[in-house]
Amino acid sequence: MIGDRLIQIYKKLLEHYSNQHWWPAETRDEIVIGAVLTQNTAWKNVERAIENLKRANLDTLMAIHQTKSSRIKECIKPAGFYNQKTQYLKNVARFFVENGGFEQLKKLDTPALRKKLLGVKGVGKETADSILLYAFDRPIFVVDAYTKRLCQRHKLSEQLDYDSIQGLFMEHLDADPKLFNEYHALIVKNAKEHCRKKPICKGCPLEEDLCLSD
Repeated sequence: MIGDRLIQIYKKLLEHYSNQHWWPAETRDEIVIGAVLTQNTAWKNVERAIENLKRANLDTLMAIHQTKSSRIKECIKPAGFYNQKTQYLKNVARFFVENGGFEQLKKLDTPALRKKLLGVKGVGKETADSILLYAFDRPIFVVDAYTKRLCQRHKLSEQLDYDSIQGLFMEHLDADPKLFNEYHALIVKNAKEHCRKKPICKGCPLEEDLCLSD
């Protein structure tokens, strides 16, 4: 059964890599900022951008909201697409400020909060779900390119669109934010170590699992 297979994959990854302690951030504000900045770039670039924001005391949503775009652009250049991402950050920051911040927004149920987040320009499904899972501790599975690659190579799903893959994990696993958090982080870790665009199958913890990478 697919549920048993998903659990088996999770256990193999966890045994091999151990806990990933993801999302690497000191505050919920930083998680939200990072979720926007990580669009279309590597995490190492996001880290550099966030460090710049911290040095400028711009690592809170209120600070982003109150600060001129030109200052933010300079800080987030390492993350790429800095003109676009500055506007997205401003949009998200305004959304949080105008809606009472985390304390008010956490009162909404997950579907309602997700709908509101998706209504913010610059927030797509992956960004919204990252914010929900990592900043609000909601049981929602984040799907990225690495997750799609896993599902394709291990023939977990014939449908590789975002909603189908998310449904696969959420329908067959316990609705536990800690489980979803760790599972997603482990998928990312394995994708960077082994399940790359050009895979390195030797030594992969899933090497014996059905894989169509060849």
